[in-house]
Amino acid sequence: MSARTGLLRGLCLHHVSCSAKQLQQQQQQQQRRLLNHFISRDPKPAVNGQDAPSPPHFTLAVKDNIATTGATASSTTTCASPFLTSYRSPFEATIVTQLRARGAVVVGKTNLDEFGMGSHSVHSASGPVAQGPDNDQGQGQQVRASGDYGGEARSAGGSSGGSAVAVACGEADVALGTDTGGSVRLPAAYTGVVGFKPSYGMLSRHGVVPYANSLDTVGFLARSVGTIADLLVGAGGLWAEHDPKDPTSLSPAARARCASGREGYRSSLTAVLKGVRFGIPLEYNIEELDPRIRDVWSASAEALQQLGARIVPVSLPSTRHALAAYYVIAPAEASSNLAKYDGIRYGTREDHGGSAGGESESDVADGGVLYAASRGRGFGDEVKRRILLGSYTLSSEAMDNYFIKAQAVRRLVRRDFDRVFALANPLHEPEAFDLSDLPDSVAMENKFGPTEVDFLLCPTAPTLAPRLADVTAQQQSPVDSYMNDVFTVPASLAGLPTISIPVQVAPEAAESPGRETGPGAAGLQLIGQFWDDARLLAVAGAVARALSEPT
Repeated sequence: MSARTGLLRGLCLHHVSCSAKQLQQQQQQQQRRLLNHFISRDPKPAVNGQDAPSPPHFTLAVKDNIATTGATASSTTTCASPFLTSYRSPFEATIVTQLRARGAVVVGKTNLDEFGMGSHSVHSASGPVAQGPDNDQGQGQQVRASGDYGGEARSAGGSSGGSAVAVACGEADVALGTDTGGSVRLPAAYTGVVGFKPSYGMLSRHGVVPYANSLDTVGFLARSVGTIADLLVGAGGLWAEHDPKDPTSLSPAARARCASGREGYRSSLTAVLKGVRFGIPLEYNIEELDPRIRDVWSASAEALQQLGARIVPVSLPSTRHALAAYYVIAPAEASSNLAKYDGIRYGTREDHGGSAGGESESDVADGGVLYAASRGRGFGDEVKRRILLGSYTLSSEAMDNYFIKAQAVRRLVRRDFDRVFALANPLHEPEAFDLSDLPDSVAMENKFGPTEVDFLLCPTAPTLAPRLADVTAQQQSPVDSYMNDVFTVPASLAGLPTISIPVQVAPEAAESPGRETGPGAAGLQLIGQFWDDARLLAVAGAVARALSEPT
């Protein structure tokens, strides 16, 4: 081969290599546009001016209702709302600062339902979040070369859908979300990753834009249970850190008292499934439950029983009222929290010229109310719906009939959980209950009542991830979307730790007329007693390994 021929061949190979690299970059960019899971992202991970963090670093995606600071693109906090399109918080959320100290490298801010209000991450000023049709149960998504999903893209769940997709795609090792009534666990179930909501008051909420203060909890999404456990209860775990800036953060004394009656905080815990009692809530076997999810729920319980666990039917009578109570309490708190977004103190001012009296033309057109135009254009339809609902339930004529009764239901839901768990709730005195309230299907262990359990095992969501086209075309009514939270809301009302782990679901038969194969992943939810997070994570890891092993 002549030198000239070799040079030409080398140039050709170099050209082909560059073209392949450019094509790969274009496909990656197209994938990001299609999935739309980031609102802002850094071209290079932000390490706060350092070359590398001192602990072993991991990549972190942050839901865009959690404040971050810095000079990078991810320093804005928009809540996916037109009101806060360029808002930069003067301080950073405590949880982000804590994770940075443990080696976190922030890669971007993830998309969500506006102010965290939604179940499919479609109510966003940045557009809906999608997950591709080839999501491999949380092991990464493969985008088609054409970059076109057509009508096959599916809902990523909400409201932390962007965080879930970032983890499922492998673009973040850990993602932060917020869980008010299931907003971490539902996306985890839809995308095939692990989603964890800790006990209320364990992690700081300082720097988190509030939706409903008595329900909001910072949660984690990751591809394995162990990744979350290392951060929460490992050496120097987050569970022990009190934040004086957050009034809902448990004090050091309360943390020590709660941990004294629990395993796994002061010493390492090796989980074994033999002898663990899992409760199966009878009320969760609802008519709307997808048959494939019911089958995998039953099969999982049988598999755990074969490994030595004990499966116990339990009853949570107040569960049937939990969803209605949640959608009274949460919008009521949201309407109060969102009152400050008026275009004056917070948010974008809608102003098209002012009059001599200081009113803008928009204000005059809206009846002279100073902030009417700003709130009318700044909030999306779902946020407006919940503000109206919450404002009504807090009105003098409706408070007694709705809000007060919803709070009473909340206490009953917590009491039901305390009754079925073997561990006592360290924040409340034990309460007596009437055995006549239990259904006949619940067997009595002795004259004092039925068998108490260590954890509850139930589905995370009643359905598999729906087509995104069906959600965005409003084929689901708001009530249909609210029904997705029916299994996640009760634990949120009681402030209990709960985790969703992915399980494989058998697809529908392709030859079925008019039916499709559908997604292959669903979520199973484990619920523990208050502050039993360490043992819950250990057992969840053992359950995930047991259910993932081939039979």
